[in-house]
Amino acid sequence: MEISSFKKNMLTMMMMMAMTWNIAKSDLHYVGGNKFGWVPGVNLTQWSLHEQVLVRDWLYFGYDRHTFNVLEVNQTSYEKCIDTGFIKNISRGAGRDVFELTEAKTYYFLSGGGYCWEGVKVAVDVLDHLPPAPAPAPNKSGSSSISSTFQIYHSIAGVILVLILTNFLV
Repeated sequence: MEISSFKKNMLTMMMMMAMTWNIAKSDLHYVGGNKFGWVPGVNLTQWSLHEQVLVRDWLYFGYDRHTFNVLEVNQTSYEKCIDTGFIKNISRGAGRDVFELTEAKTYYFLSGGGYCWEGVKVAVDVLDHLPPAPAPAPNKSGSSSISSTFQIYHSIAGVILVLILTNFLV
């Protein structure tokens, strides 16, 4: 059975929308909290503790390219400020470098040339997904259960609508 061009386009569009809903967004995190935070005097440890960083997020390192660099290192090198035998040199030469976080783990970065000893280093804990939010306090009025019921019916209605449209278009 031949599917019309319109039906094919509608089905393709619906499939793309469904895939888009499942794609997690990624965030860009300015290391140190601003565009030029990879410098001495910025408490990068404190910054890191306040960030919620997830897999597929990006880190932005902004710094004076003539003075600093960004090296990904292991934990031992991070703790001892060893800038040789690094995992990866993130520096690209412009002083505005980005790094994609591809897995859930702790990443370690430092600046060579002795600047690590001045605090230009950071450990970033990357989570696979956000931890669950704390459960809301029970609502005595019963509106919470109504809201949950509405969400369930809304989800079911969405699935039914997709099934109807899919059958209509095929």
